Amino acid sequence: MEVYKRVIKRNDPCWCGSGKKYKKCHMQADQETNRKHPPPKNRYAKSPEEIAGMRRAGAFNGELLDYMRSFVKAGVSTGKLNALAHEYTVSHGHVPATLNYRGFPKSICSSINNVVCHGIPSETEILKDGDIINIDLTSIVHGFHGDSSETFMIGAVSPEAGHLVDVTVEALKRGIGAVRAGNHLREIANAIEPYVNSQACSVVRQYTGHGIGRKFHEHFSVYHHRADDCENVVLEPGMTLTIEPMINLGGYEVVTDTEDKWTVRTKDGSLSAQFEHTVLVTEHEPEILTLTPSEKAAGEIVILNVHNQ
Repeated sequence: MEVYKRVIKRNDPCWCGSGKKYKKCHMQADQETNRKHPPPKNRYAKSPEEIAGMRRAGAFNGELLDYMRSFVKAGVSTGKLNALAHEYTVSHGHVPATLNYRGFPKSICSSINNVVCHGIPSETEILKDGDIINIDLTSIVHGFHGDSSETFMIGAVSPEAGHLVDVTVEALKRGIGAVRAGNHLREIANAIEPYVNSQACSVVRQYTGHGIGRKFHEHFSVYHHRADDCENVVLEPGMTLTIEPMINLGGYEVVTDTEDKWTVRTKDGSLSAQFEHTVLVTEHEPEILTLTPSEKAAGEIVILNVHNQ
């Protein structure tokens, strides 16, 4: 009996590929016949060639984010930031993934203050002292996607905004720390939400991380909040995914703009922040594919931006 517990658990997907839970499919027959079978094939693991492609995409996306740092300051429009990111990406022979993705009209997402995600850059939207802004970048490099984001503090932000940014970057670090081969996907949420709640903040529930590779959004969602419907996925070497907690200073509820159909804001008007990295599951420590050159030099997962003037 022990062999079945070791190889595959009752609530895991059955090894036969039926999509049913093992206990509702082959478990009884295997136990009755003492059948031995190989561990179930990981549907989500990348090949060595695909992993190499993901590393290249992640490295470029990190480079792009570092390039953008000096431009994210008071007096600059989000439209200008979009143009800079677009030109840099295209001039290197790559593709901005968000441009025209499901109709999104720009090459980056720029989300200011109470905008949670999917903010649309505009020439009339000008950064000012005290703002916080999330710049979300995704690049397609020779067919593979690199996806990361960072929240910038503009000038002298409020203590509350500074606290929110601190909590959000720590949430990302804790989520990445839970990425270990053999861990269930839910361990990422278990590492993030209790900490965030303890800091009088909340985790947005309507948006999650995701598998990533040749497609922008691949199967399985990465929850940052605890939920009963978390997919039954065990992390295995070769899987690539994004961890991107969106943290609100108030409640977790959000609303989507009824006119542009993209911009997502906090329902209560409170501030929101986000940090994101693309991560590879390995046999040992998780490998962060989208580290920026600045982060690599400092040996830190994420560097909090100095208050850009």
